[in-house]
Amino acid sequence: LLSQFDPDNTGYISTEKFRSLLQRHGSELDPHKLEVLLALADSNSEGRICYQDFVNLMSNKRSNSFRQAILQGNRRLCSKALLEETGLSLSQRLIRHVAYETLPREIDRKWYYDSYTCCPPPWFMITITIVAFFLYNGVVLDRFVLQVTHPSYLKNALLYHPQLRAQAWRYLTYIFMHAGIEHLGLNVVLQLLVGVPLEMVHGAARISFVYVAGVVAGSLAVSVADMTAPVVGSSGGVYALVSAHLANIVMNWSGMKCQFKLLRMAVALICMSFEFGRAVWLRFHPSAYPPCPHPSFMAHLGGVMVGITLGVIILRNYEQRLQDQTLWWIFLSIYVIFVLFAIFWNIFAYSLLDLKLPPPP
Repeated sequence: LLSQFDPDNTGYISTEKFRSLLQRHGSELDPHKLEVLLALADSNSEGRICYQDFVNLMSNKRSNSFRQAILQGNRRLCSKALLEETGLSLSQRLIRHVAYETLPREIDRKWYYDSYTCCPPPWFMITITIVAFFLYNGVVLDRFVLQVTHPSYLKNALLYHPQLRAQAWRYLTYIFMHAGIEHLGLNVVLQLLVGVPLEMVHGAARISFVYVAGVVAGSLAVSVADMTAPVVGSSGGVYALVSAHLANIVMNWSGMKCQFKLLRMAVALICMSFEFGRAVWLRFHPSAYPPCPHPSFMAHLGGVMVGITLGVIILRNYEQRLQDQTLWWIFLSIYVIFVLFAIFWNIFAYSLLDLKLPPPP
């Protein structure tokens, strides 16, 4: 093929030869992939197409030059919208639904629908939810959730406690403990309804990065802004994912075609506000174990800040490589600076400020 359409071995194919190739073999291609190939030909203004872009596309890969060609071109869609297709199986309808829930561009929805194989499945969010929450709390603690009035609430090795901040694992493992069944229930629901579809589209690596970044930012925010309080719950990671998803919908409002998007955004915001309001009320409510206060609510805010910065960049265009985006490096640098600042704050500020910390559990 290369010797026939690129006899001089330049690495490029003329758009005329490329179109003739599509006309000759177009019936053998998936209609979604053919549409993207036609969009590539229509958007190219130099009269030639990189052969490697063609190879990458046929092997379900996107090079940077291919992405730029699609972004800068007209992206003329030649067939009906994915939403109008009929005769789909249950799994195909689920994949289409996820595409319309998370992606703002029709060409990206078709690309995702055509290339998604459910291999690997969205294992990260399911593992965190089922194994971490229910297996640990149910089997190890013999309780699915520890209320803040339970005698073992402060006496476990998971929650973050200001007196035990030198035990670095607590900045992560606090997500496995929750202050009440309603706290656990709402986080699990949001995590599964939002996190699983996002992982299906963006992959475990990106979603786990946003989630863990929100978790770490949450505990560090508590150690800086609410220095005498413990913290429990996965709200930092959950709020990072949900806020990134909601911000992505707002930024691409006209392109998002999910049903009842305004109502669903309102419901999500109401649920988040209710849970955050409950956390604020609990923080200032008289503690069952004075002088140790109830858990802090600052982890929620740390997760939101990660979601609307790093999370938005990661979810903006699912096929883009992060290293190609300037904003990614800016927000990542800010996040790293905050983490380093919080580490030094934890090392020096507690002794310099002479705080009266609650006794260790």
